[in-house]
Amino acid sequence: MPSDPLLPTATPRTRRFKLGSRAAFRRLAILFLLIFLSLVYGYFAMIRMPGTSFRGPLPPATAEQRQLADELRASITILAEATGGVGRVGNRSTYYPKRFAESAAWIHDQLSSYGYTQINESFVERGGRTPNMEVVVPGTTHPGEIVLIGAHYDAFQGTPGADDNASGVAAVLHLAREFHAKPQRRTLRFVLFVNEEPPAFWTSDMGSWVYAKQCRAASDNIVAMISIESIGYYSEKPNSQIYPKPLDMAYPTTGNFIAFVSNYGSRSLNKHALATFRAATQFPSEGASPPGFFPGVGWSDHWSFWKEGYPAMMITDTATFRNPNYHTPQDTPNTLDYDRMSRVIDGLHAVINDLADPQQW
Repeated sequence: MPSDPLLPTATPRTRRFKLGSRAAFRRLAILFLLIFLSLVYGYFAMIRMPGTSFRGPLPPATAEQRQLADELRASITILAEATGGVGRVGNRSTYYPKRFAESAAWIHDQLSSYGYTQINESFVERGGRTPNMEVVVPGTTHPGEIVLIGAHYDAFQGTPGADDNASGVAAVLHLAREFHAKPQRRTLRFVLFVNEEPPAFWTSDMGSWVYAKQCRAASDNIVAMISIESIGYYSEKPNSQIYPKPLDMAYPTTGNFIAFVSNYGSRSLNKHALATFRAATQFPSEGASPPGFFPGVGWSDHWSFWKEGYPAMMITDTATFRNPNYHTPQDTPNTLDYDRMSRVIDGLHAVINDLADPQQW
């Protein structure tokens, strides 16, 4: 029916679509700001490192570095020779107890030849009578404060373990020899650990955890622990370096550097050590101190010291994230770069000097 022109007509109402209230927008802005600030803090706390990594061609090796490279090659060849024979070890594993014991005996003889008359041993359940081995250089003014440098000398089952971890053992042995007659203000301990590899890895049979528990029970004041883990493999090929995500966005893709790694709790130690290394050494270096649950961050003996509340870090070529021979029979002495290793160990010498001085660290 037609409308009555005398009746008022209703004005149509327009409904406004609202994305949200001002309060909601304010909460969302605060959330994004907090996320942004967290990312910035995380970058500077865990990724950004002091100093600048060396870039460009390496300077010519010194005579001392060339001599050290020869020494490292000889030690690693003895430890990693898989075929056995006179003066050769290989198969450093609880699965090969006789060869494992032979490697311990060789390391013991090396330490004795440096002048250490007391070599402390501690044993674990798995692996029979193959021990952790420790030598000590007492501090001159702060003997109760300890800087510990360690590496595991077992290898993954059935592998020669040249990079993992005869390279770390050779480094610890060299440093133990260098510091034997050069006591520092703090006490230095050089320790060779058993049972880092599976099946003992991250269990109570892990040699470094057994040792770290003993230190905690004795109330030892370990101010810094450095785990030297796989430091011999380098590559100049593009994309030779990979990372667990999201760390791949922050680091170079060429595997020619040495890495300084810790968890978030040990970030101050890690940053201090890397700054010292960069100031003393012309060699590419990177560092990271993310949470310990990130893949690779806790994959060595420094993890054991975190478990007992000690500051600890790892020096590494990143192992499985770079070395295609990792945990394979191809991890042999001829795959390593002894010139670069010698430069890294030169830098670690400066790091230890610095950490052993209470006025520096």
